[in-house]
Amino acid sequence: MYFDAFVASFASVTVAEIGDKTQLLSLFLAARFRSRGAIIAGILLATLLNHAASAWFGAWVAQFIPQGWHAWLLGGSFIAVALWLLIPDKDDSEEVSVLKYGAFFASCILFFLAEIGDKTQVATVLLAATYPQTWQVILGTTFGMLAANVPVVYAGSWLLERISLDWARRVACAIFMLLGVVTILMY
Repeated sequence: MYFDAFVASFASVTVAEIGDKTQLLSLFLAARFRSRGAIIAGILLATLLNHAASAWFGAWVAQFIPQGWHAWLLGGSFIAVALWLLIPDKDDSEEVSVLKYGAFFASCILFFLAEIGDKTQVATVLLAATYPQTWQVILGTTFGMLAANVPVVYAGSWLLERISLDWARRVACAIFMLLGVVTILMY
């Protein structure tokens, strides 16, 4: 299946983003700036840059991983991300001097920095180490990031009033656990 890398990457990042600090950052930016399009463009550029570097690093690391270990590595990483999802992220988005540069630059810089060492960046490295279609991983993780954050930019306050982040993290944890077990058993 040619689109496995894209689908796995999209689904993984979309689910991993539920309740993540970058969703809190999206909410913060939407409250601070009126230009939703500029915020989304900043998220897009930051994610493309961060996840492209992560995916290329993962593709490089893949050459050192023994052939039979890929499924165990990916399945194990899904299980690790599941457990990581149970730890709530803190809102690191303090008002910093970067906000004076406007919605696009503030979103781009803050998102890029927030993604460093985040679970979606780690997932991108692992997905690229597993799938040889690096561009599909980059596009899948980027679109997954947008799928999780664009609704927050447009309707974040409304969503937070109706959905418990703790409940959402638990559902995302269960989905990742299932993905991990299925990945290990299918390969």
